[in-house]
Amino acid sequence: MEEFDKGIVPLPEAFYEQPTLELAKALLGCILVKETNEGIAAGFIVETEAYMGPSDRAAHSYNNRRTPRTEVMFQRSGLAYTYLMHTHCLFNVVSGSEEKPEAVLIRALEPIYGIGLMIKRRGIEDQSKLTNGPGKLTKSLGISMEDYGRPLTIPPLYVAQGFCPESISAGKRIGIENSGDAKDYPWRFWVTNNKFVSRHQSAIHVFYNSTDI
Repeated sequence: MEEFDKGIVPLPEAFYEQPTLELAKALLGCILVKETNEGIAAGFIVETEAYMGPSDRAAHSYNNRRTPRTEVMFQRSGLAYTYLMHTHCLFNVVSGSEEKPEAVLIRALEPIYGIGLMIKRRGIEDQSKLTNGPGKLTKSLGISMEDYGRPLTIPPLYVAQGFCPESISAGKRIGIENSGDAKDYPWRFWVTNNKFVSRHQSAIHVFYNSTDI
């Protein structure tokens, strides 16, 4: 396994206090890290989707739906919201602040640490396909339902500063066809032209440099 950069430290709680749509863009280029007994695996976040809570028909918390699964969404920002979709565990960053249940789904990573461990976990050699999807990245990093509710400011699961994308593309979210008008909201964001993005599609808008992001 590659030597992990000990200078990588978690971002502070204040980072997660941004409005959800801004956080979904700010997370791009950041490093998602998971430490396990098998080792450390990490990657640059290159694709996200924002879910805007009670007014968003695609959100689990639409109409303030509060269940054991969505409970963490009603807590403070910067916690991990993991849930099962079929046989896959998906990972979200809780946002929006307490009693404002919003979240950002992490859809794809660019692998940077623990690639050998990711290959072992996924059983494939093609690095471009290790983490190019929300279920793939959790399996590669070892993120599971045990991470539900974890604060993302401390190990074993955390987000650290990475790079600032030159441009960010925005388009429709994926897999929410039955959510009415919400299926057309341009709340999916990705690092423009990054080969590790889960699905390539035409951008509705492109944000250039940090001044426009």
